[in-house]
Amino acid sequence: MRGLRAGLAISVISVVSVVVSAGTAPALAASPMESTKASESTGSTESARTIKVAEAAKTLTAATVTGCADTSVALTVEELRLAKAVPQEILRRSGFDALALRFARALCGTESYREAERVVTEHGRRLWRRAVDRAQGRGVAGGDLSRDDDRPLYWARLGMTGALRRWRPEFTLSDAGRAALLGGLERGSRGQEGIRLPGGGGGKGVRRVLVTGFDPFTLDRDIRISNPSGAVALALDGVTVRTDAGPVRFEAVTFPVRWGDFADGTVERTLRPRLPEADLFATVSQGRVGRIDVERFNGAWRGGFPDNENLSSTGLIPVPQGTAPARQPQWTVTTLPYRDILAASTGRFPVYDNTQVTEIPAGAADPVVRPDGPTEGSAARGGGGGNYLSNEIAYRATLLRDRLGLDIPGGHVHTPVLTFGAGNTDPATGTVTDPEFVRNRRDIVGQVRSIILVAARADAPGRSRSHPA
Repeated sequence: MRGLRAGLAISVISVVSVVVSAGTAPALAASPMESTKASESTGSTESARTIKVAEAAKTLTAATVTGCADTSVALTVEELRLAKAVPQEILRRSGFDALALRFARALCGTESYREAERVVTEHGRRLWRRAVDRAQGRGVAGGDLSRDDDRPLYWARLGMTGALRRWRPEFTLSDAGRAALLGGLERGSRGQEGIRLPGGGGGKGVRRVLVTGFDPFTLDRDIRISNPSGAVALALDGVTVRTDAGPVRFEAVTFPVRWGDFADGTVERTLRPRLPEADLFATVSQGRVGRIDVERFNGAWRGGFPDNENLSSTGLIPVPQGTAPARQPQWTVTTLPYRDILAASTGRFPVYDNTQVTEIPAGAADPVVRPDGPTEGSAARGGGGGNYLSNEIAYRATLLRDRLGLDIPGGHVHTPVLTFGAGNTDPATGTVTDPEFVRNRRDIVGQVRSIILVAARADAPGRSRSHPA
């Protein structure tokens, strides 16, 4: 039976049912922090890349297997974007275009939930490892797309989650069971289940650094977007660097740009067991144009900018309770050695110690912007990194540091906005990559690596810290 099912003819999700024009998506206001230029076109990115339905059917990686798929099941907003020409080109030019199809075939061949769990675990972790190996120059490139590109991982994952969402097994599968499989696929394909920080005698003298990055976002504005923080994670995961203060070992993961996942505790589930093993952590995301910021203060507020599912959330950041102290502070503070970082020569982008916040002062009703940090008793409305998910991951990670009583450097680094070259700024007519785009991303990745190494050396045994205790 398994052989028969695995050999069934291949079909794909109907392009008519999944292609959604970017022009029909809810309009996005400019993010207060993490956005590309608001003046960029919000029109359809397909106008210059119209593809025939038959051709799309050959290349669509969110593929399913006839007899094992329920195409009436709705896909997510993120998964629907996969049918567009740009994601298909990115997958094809990186060699990631067949991964979702292989995953769907493997799912089709399972006869029990336990087998399905094994397939999900294996393919999720394999996807992450393949993306890391490609970024770090191991194995075949699979195409002419720059190896440092984070986008193939993002789009291949969506092809796999779409296949799993529509998978129709012959055994009974509850909604909770499918959700657990989807969660396992997300964690495995983001490196979250493969963190290996050396410890004990084998890790003696090694500075252990945990780094986080993000998926691309604002894709309805420009579906070609890459996120340099995701590229940082791929470039650093598992890397050991020899420094004059001793070896530094990096472990890296990525997180989705979705409010709901953060409210469900994805950051705490991933970091809680690992932060006590780390000597330093840095959450990284894309921030302002042309500059790098070490964010001094993080605020306990969600500002509502739409996420990758075009959903909004506004209000106090919902954090899990149960770890002392139970009180949720309005502000947390970086413990990264920002003075050392600013004094070092790390790359071509200027680096700033950003102390700006938006607060409602004690006894007041309206928010105000303060350039030098929060005042006593104020309510947060934006940290230095704004009030989107970059501020939120920084807040969650540093709050977790404090609640666990860890005396380690940790905080948020905002990268420059990744831009295309001159003449390639129109998402409707521009190319998916160009030499300046690649150079900018590589320079950002290299500089963030240098910044974290400065922080690791500054905190090495025998050296005094420059951050406030």
